[in-house]
Amino acid sequence: MTSSKREWVDWIKAIIMAFVFAVLIRTFVLTPIVVEGPSMLPNLLDGDQLLVNKLSYQLGKPERFDIIVFHATRDRDYIKRVIGLPGEHIAFRDNVLYVNGKPVEEPFNHEVTYDFSLEDISGNYSRIPEDHVLVLGDNRTNSTDSRNIGLVSFEQIVGEAKLIYWPLNRIRYIPY
Repeated sequence: MTSSKREWVDWIKAIIMAFVFAVLIRTFVLTPIVVEGPSMLPNLLDGDQLLVNKLSYQLGKPERFDIIVFHATRDRDYIKRVIGLPGEHIAFRDNVLYVNGKPVEEPFNHEVTYDFSLEDISGNYSRIPEDHVLVLGDNRTNSTDSRNIGLVSFEQIVGEAKLIYWPLNRIRYIPY
């Protein structure tokens, strides 16, 4: 084989390997998502494009205030914030989050949260069951979240959103 043919074969191998590597990363590690609608305002805007880390919850469990992507229906994924964790009782009174009866400060901007408690969510729970979380949008007056769709099982979770990569003027790491 001539050196130019070998060079072409090497280039083709490199391109195929890069393609396989990209598919593996997209399938098992990172996936993009586009924010649709106003439910995560003011922190995430309609049209923001984020990277979702699919390994986050393969290696650990969701934590309070994580922004997660989950399968809400067979055809639709939602992006919301984890508010309640397994074993907890959650309530909001006078725009204050109470976890197991104790007030907890929410360290991010959010809209007013109307009073509700875990008992108001479908399922008649007194505590969040194991392998489930309670999620809310940051735009609490305009969000379809656990108050409407119920608790989210760990099996429904795709991963954690940690980085806005588009539009360019909004590129940033999402701390919580």
